[in-house]
Amino acid sequence: MTDEFQKIEERIGVFFSDKNILKEALTHRSFLNENETWPVPHNERLEYLGDAVIELVVTEYLYRTYPEKQEGELTGLRAALVNYQMMATTAREISLEKSLFLSKGEAKDVGKARDVIIANAFEALVGAIYLDGGYEEAAKFVERILISHMREVVEQKLYKDPKSMLQEIIQEKERVTPTYRVLHESGPDHQKNFMVGVFAGERCIAEGSGTSKQEAESNAARAALETIG
Repeated sequence: MTDEFQKIEERIGVFFSDKNILKEALTHRSFLNENETWPVPHNERLEYLGDAVIELVVTEYLYRTYPEKQEGELTGLRAALVNYQMMATTAREISLEKSLFLSKGEAKDVGKARDVIIANAFEALVGAIYLDGGYEEAAKFVERILISHMREVVEQKLYKDPKSMLQEIIQEKERVTPTYRVLHESGPDHQKNFMVGVFAGERCIAEGSGTSKQEAESNAARAALETIG
């Protein structure tokens, strides 16, 4: 286990004085149900702490870097950088997913559920770095690993709502307003999944799925933006 933790530390570029706090950051609640003698708690408290640290680091960075932008624009940039999709993507870049302690059931999860688990673990890792090494160490990690995606956020305009972006483009190109239709629903009432199509007139541009109509519409709009370039 010591060798495994050393590999993790080498991958993320941070070395812990207290290895147990790293172990805690990587422990999902579900794992404890199958391993009652596990020596550390699950990572949700560290996730709570890490979320606050990330928000402060990113907010401070944006405040310093974009003096010309107003609060609304800065908030949009921050939201695009600290959402669960971006943090899951970032966590995968450092292979954090491979190091998580999950139950057998959770280990099989895919899609949004898996992304949320990985994003939460990333937040927990930042919380652990903060407790073990202090704010400066945590800030350096967040800037190096997460904030490095800011250029991508700005260039691809990920800070803009995809439905608003698509509407601007379609109205300019085709003089119509895109509409959204639920194509089908699946799953029980407490765990619905919606498939939505986005249309320009009667032409379906793209489809998207989600656990709510709003999420499915956003994903359809995002897919449409990719389709039309």
